[in-house]
Amino acid sequence: MMAEEFTITMDGVEFKAQPGKMLLEAAMEAGLYVPYLCYHPGMKPYAACRLCLVEVEGGRGFPASCTLPVADGMVVNSKSEGVEKLRKSVMEMLISEHPNGCLTCHRIDLCGPQDVCLRHVSVNDRCVTCPKNERCELKDTTRHLEMVLESPLGYKYRDLSVDTGDPFYDRDYNLCIVCGRCVRVCEEVRGDNAITFTERAGRALVGTSHGTSLLESGCEFCGACLDVCPVGALVERDHKWEKATEVKRTICPFCPVGCQVNLEINRKGKVIRAIPELSSPTNRGQACFKGKFGMDFLTKKTRLTKPLMRRDGSGALEEATWDEVLDHIASKLPPYKGDQFAILTSHDSTTEEHYLAQKFARSVMVTNNVDHSSDLRPQMTTGLMDVLGYDSCTNPIWQLEGAACILGINSNITEEHNVAALPIKKAVKQGAKLIVIDPREVELTRYAHLWLRPRPGTELMVLGGMLKVIFDEGLESGEWLEEQGISVDKLRASIETLDLNSISDQTGVSSEDIAAAARTYAGSGASAIYYALDNISQELHHDCGVAISDLALLTGNLGRPSTGIYPLRPGTNGQGAWDAGCSPRMLPGDRSVNKANDRHAMEDAWGALVPIETGLGLSGIIEAAIEGTLKAMYVVGDISKLAGGLSPYGEPTWTLEDIKSGVCKLDLLVVHDHYLTELGELAHVVLPRTGFAEKAGTFTNIERRVQLLNPAMHPPGESMSELWAVGEIGKRMGASGFDFETSAQVLDEIASLVPEYGGISHQRLEDEARPVFRPDPSNPLPTQVLYSSKEYRGLQWPCPSSDHEGTAELYSMGFPGGKPAMAEIEFRAVPPSLQDGSSLTYVPGRVLLQTQREASVQPGRQNQITREELAELNPEDAGVRGLKEGDPVEVRTSDRTFQARISLADGVPKGCISCTNLFGQLAIDTQASRDVDPMSKVPGLNIAEAVVTAEL
Repeated sequence: MMAEEFTITMDGVEFKAQPGKMLLEAAMEAGLYVPYLCYHPGMKPYAACRLCLVEVEGGRGFPASCTLPVADGMVVNSKSEGVEKLRKSVMEMLISEHPNGCLTCHRIDLCGPQDVCLRHVSVNDRCVTCPKNERCELKDTTRHLEMVLESPLGYKYRDLSVDTGDPFYDRDYNLCIVCGRCVRVCEEVRGDNAITFTERAGRALVGTSHGTSLLESGCEFCGACLDVCPVGALVERDHKWEKATEVKRTICPFCPVGCQVNLEINRKGKVIRAIPELSSPTNRGQACFKGKFGMDFLTKKTRLTKPLMRRDGSGALEEATWDEVLDHIASKLPPYKGDQFAILTSHDSTTEEHYLAQKFARSVMVTNNVDHSSDLRPQMTTGLMDVLGYDSCTNPIWQLEGAACILGINSNITEEHNVAALPIKKAVKQGAKLIVIDPREVELTRYAHLWLRPRPGTELMVLGGMLKVIFDEGLESGEWLEEQGISVDKLRASIETLDLNSISDQTGVSSEDIAAAARTYAGSGASAIYYALDNISQELHHDCGVAISDLALLTGNLGRPSTGIYPLRPGTNGQGAWDAGCSPRMLPGDRSVNKANDRHAMEDAWGALVPIETGLGLSGIIEAAIEGTLKAMYVVGDISKLAGGLSPYGEPTWTLEDIKSGVCKLDLLVVHDHYLTELGELAHVVLPRTGFAEKAGTFTNIERRVQLLNPAMHPPGESMSELWAVGEIGKRMGASGFDFETSAQVLDEIASLVPEYGGISHQRLEDEARPVFRPDPSNPLPTQVLYSSKEYRGLQWPCPSSDHEGTAELYSMGFPGGKPAMAEIEFRAVPPSLQDGSSLTYVPGRVLLQTQREASVQPGRQNQITREELAELNPEDAGVRGLKEGDPVEVRTSDRTFQARISLADGVPKGCISCTNLFGQLAIDTQASRDVDPMSKVPGLNIAEAVVTAEL
């Protein structure tokens, strides 16, 4: 029940506030402006700058409003003579520590960068030479307070060198006002502590917490410190001097978390900066290094702007008109109807585009050969669907910060789903227990209370051991299971044959650790599971999903806040693709192509027959192209990143040359992309594609949140979306049901077929956007007025009707189709397939910081990390190979060879060799990449076969 609201009066304006809020926050929500510099939403009140001080009737002194709790009937004056005088005195002290020659000058609005200063202010002291000029909160606040030119306090330039050697951004501490925002956001929000307060020549400043470079201090280069810095001390290196003429909201395309970002766009229509949106329910003002520094790929000069085709079939690609290429495609496709055709959508196609692609494949080309290029783990959620009813995340990601226990399974979440890791780190800081099951050393193993490090391929056995302990020790939630009518008999039968000691021998994880993990997870009262199934054979994916579902069911950790299951899909809009039926196995709305009733429902809606045969998925499509059985393909986006294959378990692996040789065998290859890639150079037709920020549609993120994607930029040249192109091809082939004028109409059709989307439409997503605080119109701040004043929260499905509010926690009102179907599981291990019996399994790791190992940074134009590589090996494996501590070795895998020294470690699984690198090296490599879109090709931590040779 919501607490009664307090009534506050500030400067004659009456407003309501919730008990527990600080006065500054409450005033901001009411649209009242109080100056501040150290406060920032999302962080604890700090009261360092003292600019937000106010006067309270009946109170003493001038308290800082950022730390002053609201009280009912409180009467506040923020503009009294005493307040204004004291506030200006505080500002005088602040600007005495910052170049201020221009801050208080009455000519500031008339002076340009090339003008000669009539007051002879030095270049270093001028605002016009600051990269954050006209987007500086200190300058705005100084002007708001109408500071006078004369000041009793002198200023001396610090003359510190500007740090420009680290990746992505520059640090100029000559401009720092020591507000502490950057230190606090790094510690409180990001949980990293990469930057801290330091002292230089008796003055408090900000610097790195370890060494002198961010590369050695544990920085994840998320850019949060830049976003909160009120001055020009921390700024993006690229486009640092450019000013935005407009700012548009969009959704980050680099992972399925669905972070909302504001793109700052210059007068030439180029993206110059990305600022994460504070009001977004998915990311709360946070981003990762990809979303912060990788958005400019859409505005590179090499973008495709016109369609290309080979007019004689084998000649050079030549520019053509859209009518010409569309007519050509429509005339060439009919002979390949059926299993000779396939279509692949992109990881960042909208839900509407995924839907129309599968509709075209099924109703026009009569095939189920349809998939999306990020569907690398097609069975990672089928176990959830079979047991629970839905193939998706059960709870909002920020509920993880309230969990008492969190279990992570084979996931490099801090790199691949970065923002989703923030509530986990915060939960651990608040006392939650974190259990990590992963053979790799990833960032969250540094936070884990219990790290289970099994031999690769034995993770399902570890889950079986946990279930065994829960049954044997009576840790199941019997009362809840009885209330739900859930039978555990079949699961119990498959568990009874398991022996914990045998599991320990097979996995390399001690039975004590397995038991401790089970007790902690089952006994916390609110436990959650996140998983990605990295480096686990696809043969085990379905059963892993079943075991994870059983763990949650058995302990009653479903249907409540801060519990549940979080499958971390790859790609951007994988959930939307599955919802829309862009899969060879499923029709829209999780309807099976093998069930006549489901198939007939689609046929009635589309007025066309739907093929019965299960089609080829991503892996099968690539294999069919390589084998020559596929004859025509429509490919959206760049699939060259698939080179290297899916896993080291004897499953399909391809090189880029394999993929290229396969597509060369096609009679017709249509590539629809932003750039002319290596695959595009082999295509018969190349279509220029609009980017994620240039089109309308929706993305559905990992928490089932359907979010509206509005055009933020104009597409270059004649670029068009795959929604439009596929629709045009369908119409030119004489098909009905492709007469859509907008993506909103496509979502309406999805809503008519998918019950979970029944109450979702573009119009509703727009109409339900909430207003958010912007400064008092009488005191507009230039740094803020560019930004949207709406909070787009989206809707979480199931949302079956227009009056339904959406569903935050799945299963809170029961399970679809009745009760969950707990089934028997064949607990087994599928170890990596090694070609050489003397080889080891290479297990890579990557963390932000390793204080126990020596590392140095070689300064230069681009700082470089220098340290000796360590190859961790189990003592038994080392003994067999005649290796001892410190021996030099060469480690050779399929894609890299490096030298290292042996480090003996009992925790490394037998048969494995483990090497952990610093994230800083990844940041260096990404910064140096010449790829047009390096952020979409950041290498993961994939295990591989390794040959280890002792060096003489």
